[in-house]
Amino acid sequence: MMAAHEFGIMQKNPSYEERFDSYEPQKYNCIYIDDDFIEPIMDELQSIDCYWHTLQRPEKGLAYCGVTLIPYESMESFINILLLQNNEAYDPLIHLANQAKENKKYLIHFGI
Repeated sequence: MMAAHEFGIMQKNPSYEERFDSYEPQKYNCIYIDDDFIEPIMDELQSIDCYWHTLQRPEKGLAYCGVTLIPYESMESFINILLLQNNEAYDPLIHLANQAKENKKYLIHFGI
């Protein structure tokens, strides 16, 4: 199996006390994006405000090998980076991010 990143919409936004350390892509109906499409944009993603594993750990960009919580406030920037790639491989992720933004939900990302 190829290295992949998984993204899903969190139906309940995380609370400050919660930690997300378990690999549970099925819980969030995650979509798979091959690492060949994530690795090249990791630098651009460093501009995005995210959280790694918990809201108590604000960071920039994706936790490449961990769990990232992407708040809806960061969704517009996230979507714009994906759109700039001009590659239909990002379309499912753009669609998912737009849904999260419209519904004021977090995206959860499971790294490789």
